[in-house]
Amino acid sequence: MALLPTTPSGDANAAEFSSAADDVFGRIAGRYDLLCDLFSLGIHRLWKRRVARHIAREPWRCLLDAASGTGDVVLRVAQGGVAADQQVIASDISPQMLAVARRRAGPAAGSMEFRVMDACALAGVADASVDLYSMSLGLKICERGQVLREALRVLRPGGRLVTLEASSIVWPRLHRAYLAYMRLCMPLIGYVATGGDASAYRYLLKGIEDFPGAEALAQEMRDLGYTEVAFERLSLGIVAIHTARKPL
Repeated sequence: MALLPTTPSGDANAAEFSSAADDVFGRIAGRYDLLCDLFSLGIHRLWKRRVARHIAREPWRCLLDAASGTGDVVLRVAQGGVAADQQVIASDISPQMLAVARRRAGPAAGSMEFRVMDACALAGVADASVDLYSMSLGLKICERGQVLREALRVLRPGGRLVTLEASSIVWPRLHRAYLAYMRLCMPLIGYVATGGDASAYRYLLKGIEDFPGAEALAQEMRDLGYTEVAFERLSLGIVAIHTARKPL
């Protein structure tokens, strides 16, 4: 991923992360789930379960989960059952992360595809070929404007976008306290859990601090052309699930 400057159109990489410069997720793939549990005190599992429920409520034949990581969301979807006429694609820029997802899938891996792809440029995915596009906790380490435009390209008219991402607690003082807690605890937890790999938590912390709030992200989606844009705050607004639709 090439780094881009912050622009009003949302082409910002909140974490200032470049996978070409730092293969941090390849290095920590085997410990990524532990890090998520430690950083969120396990609450991320509830968030992703809610995302999977959003996906289950939608009619789709082709689901593309971008930045799948170790597969938390798509594995929940697959465990709920995939029909013979449904296609589930798990994609990530890190082959090491996808390898973990494939192992975790077990027998369900037979009903899924695993593709190494950059969410900024989904090579091999045709225009208007996807019914539902999902991403969880990946926008903050991408050029989100590029990612959202690419999602719009591959979605069929009327197709659904479902994303889970960092947000802002609605009470400013509480949000500042939350950020202070993260600045204090995340480096310590990350240092211990990764054996001193500082970038593993530096990117995630910066992405949380500099990512727009739910209202601002929703407006970016509208500006790009999405319709029926809505969001649901979870855990007081630490994260939010955004849903939107490609116009008919």
